[in-house]
Amino acid sequence: MTDHRIKSHPILEDLPEPTIPFYWKEQLFYARPDEMISSALIANGVTIFGHSPVDHSPQGIFCANGQCAQCMVIADGIPVKSCMTAVKAGMKVLPKDNLPILPDVTLPSGLAASPTPIHETEVLIIGGGPAGLSAASELGALGVQVLLIDDKDALGGKLVLQTHRFFGSSEAVFAGTRGIDIAKKIAEKVRKLDSVTVWTNATSVAIYEEKTVGVFRNNSSYQLVKPKILLVAAGAREKTLAFPGNTLPGIYGAGAFQTLVNRDLVEPCKNLFIVGGGNVGLIAGYHAIQAGIHVSGLVEAAPQCGGYKVHLDKLIRSGVPVYTSHTVVEARGKEKVEQVVVAKVDSKFKPIKGTEQVFDCDTVLIAVGLDPVNEFVNKAIEVGLPVFAAGDAQEIAEASAAIFSGKIVGNEIAKALGKFTDDIPSEWITFEEVLKSKPGRVHESKLPETYQGVYPVMHCTQEIPCDPCSSVCPKHLIVVDKQDIRSIPQFLTNDSRSCLACARCVAVCPGLAISLVDFRKQNGFGLVSLPYEQDATDLSVGQLIAVTSTEGEDLGRFPIEKIAKVPGFKGTTVVTIEAPQEIAGKISGFRLIDQPEKATFEQTVDYPDIDSDKAYICRCERITAGEIRALIKAGVKDINQIKAVTKASMGACGGKTCLSMIKRMYQAEGIPLSEVTETPIRPVFVEIPIGVLANLPTEQDGGGK
Repeated sequence: MTDHRIKSHPILEDLPEPTIPFYWKEQLFYARPDEMISSALIANGVTIFGHSPVDHSPQGIFCANGQCAQCMVIADGIPVKSCMTAVKAGMKVLPKDNLPILPDVTLPSGLAASPTPIHETEVLIIGGGPAGLSAASELGALGVQVLLIDDKDALGGKLVLQTHRFFGSSEAVFAGTRGIDIAKKIAEKVRKLDSVTVWTNATSVAIYEEKTVGVFRNNSSYQLVKPKILLVAAGAREKTLAFPGNTLPGIYGAGAFQTLVNRDLVEPCKNLFIVGGGNVGLIAGYHAIQAGIHVSGLVEAAPQCGGYKVHLDKLIRSGVPVYTSHTVVEARGKEKVEQVVVAKVDSKFKPIKGTEQVFDCDTVLIAVGLDPVNEFVNKAIEVGLPVFAAGDAQEIAEASAAIFSGKIVGNEIAKALGKFTDDIPSEWITFEEVLKSKPGRVHESKLPETYQGVYPVMHCTQEIPCDPCSSVCPKHLIVVDKQDIRSIPQFLTNDSRSCLACARCVAVCPGLAISLVDFRKQNGFGLVSLPYEQDATDLSVGQLIAVTSTEGEDLGRFPIEKIAKVPGFKGTTVVTIEAPQEIAGKISGFRLIDQPEKATFEQTVDYPDIDSDKAYICRCERITAGEIRALIKAGVKDINQIKAVTKASMGACGGKTCLSMIKRMYQAEGIPLSEVTETPIRPVFVEIPIGVLANLPTEQDGGGK
């Protein structure tokens, strides 16, 4: 039996063994307790979950977050999203091309729906991620009655997928702590608050004119929540791209990839290619390397990657080829991804003919931005329900900013309820803007001017909000401007206090961008201590290991002198090597991926074979870019007309993936969105069994109750 589970991870603890039996097309598989169907299938080697009834194209997962419907399967006769449905013992799972035959049903006389229960609360928070948890913490501390709901079984949102240490302020937003640990810290604090009630596995599906919110709980029951104030902290959904092959199994959103690798310890692929050089794509690439997955390359359409330089540097010095001013133009494969075709782009981001090249890969990770989940905000405004937004539902930014955003909004809501009388401090607003700020200037790297003593070398040269290194130095020798934590950290070289060589700064740095050099031996060599967040069991003292500069320059192979752990910094190993003193300060990392000398673009593609009109815009109804572009060129400026003609956005996902792409197509044709009529988004926003929605009695215990 094929096993695609990650057996060892440098950061994550092992999960329980798969012991829950279930059947896929009558073949016996095993899942871990509470594992989602999609993860269990991929762990057992199944990547094709069915075929579209429209064109019989293969279907797999894309978002793993319930936002699309591409992973739908038939579980015990019911169509479900496999990424949101846990395996049950004995469950029979079939591909959705095996649609069930509806049985003949005779309804008993007098069947009537029961009244839908109504839960009243002062504040309802939709979303248990960093913003929602932070707001709940503030409100609960002030005694406000809060109901916090989240559609997953664990609180934390995207934090539970983040194995890296966070940027920002160590004092205000847990900088220097891993996302998975931040989630536990905030969730534990919230659960201890008497005035906060938490519902997990609870999906908000609608907002009604009665100023109530429909909530679908535990895949079985439905009730209404009537809050005085609604806070939407539902996060964001991933954007995707239109290119031929864009719906093949193996085309993943970054969140789906991180869910499989970092939440479920499932290995979804062997050879990954990344599209998008923002923080999400850069971080996901490094997560892949941590999990032992080869990263064959990354393309970014802009002239420079938009994410933090330290995230980019981690990939470059690891050996990942990064190509700016390039984009994906096609994914190739019959039943799943086998190759990706990329090309250079011009100043208008159009592919340049004749520059197309091919990479072999089995998965393409799409990380090209996020759209706020804002339908709840819009509907609440429409019906007159007082509403606030926080985190990505308010503005797309880093998770550290979402934590502080929740703090501010929580106090704003408390003030609206009369539970908080002070004004929000102006310095809070300023600090929030700092956390939300884009990466700033890149400064020239400062290498050691002396080969004496011991001191840290800062390889972080870009202005970003981050201060953990200054907070952990026991002698306070590293300084970050507290008025603006985007300043470059400075080591007080002229200070009379000497560095202790404790390597705490090396271990805490979220960007793995600090090395410690030690020239005290005075033998023409220096000891260089570097952070290592891979599986260190393969390393040994005396072993030669390849090292690189920040720019990925190969600086040679040098012997390991020491392998150590720094107390309090779980998951980070400090590896010390000995290297010639003249290059010691340049060394910033290890080459983890060996690339062939000419691993880049060797195969030219026949451009006419790539027809962008063949890209799918609507995954559910299989509507192509060509069909929609023809309507736009014909003068249609009402998305409702596109919907009526093509059925785009009428599939199971409710337009969550295609509508934003249709809007971008208008913009690409030079039509401002101010001239475009949008289609209304009506409840129910998320699919729900009609019997549960109507609160009809069922034979199942608790069903409809």
